[in-house]
Amino acid sequence: MIKIISHSVEETEKIGIDIAQKLNGTEVIALFGGLGMGKTAFTRGLSRGLGVSDGVSSPTFALVNEYSGKYNIYHFDMYRVTSWDDLYSTGFFDYIDTGVLVIEWSENIEGALPDNAIRIKIANGDSDDGRVFEIEGVELY
Repeated sequence: MIKIISHSVEETEKIGIDIAQKLNGTEVIALFGGLGMGKTAFTRGLSRGLGVSDGVSSPTFALVNEYSGKYNIYHFDMYRVTSWDDLYSTGFFDYIDTGVLVIEWSENIEGALPDNAIRIKIANGDSDDGRVFEIEGVELY
């Protein structure tokens, strides 16, 4: 596990850009952290690092947003998923191995995550914009 401190939204996006450079196109990236922790900012950076020029927004109501870049990116929001039936209704399992899956609120589907998922826990840092990233499953440096 590696730990990275972000002091701003821009640094959070840069973490996403750095991880994007390590991907081969079929990863599952499981994001853990509460409201306002920077999950969408991280995904915006990751998407930019994979060549997405469109705006990236939280898929809160859509459940999944799709972006095309170097690889297809499927950005899920699992906040309202509380059962296996809910999870199946998102189409989550159909997307695995078809692109990069980025999953917000992964704590709600932890039992369904693949063993090789990249796990990223985001917590508050020392300032309002500060965040602590704990990353497992990808070597950055």
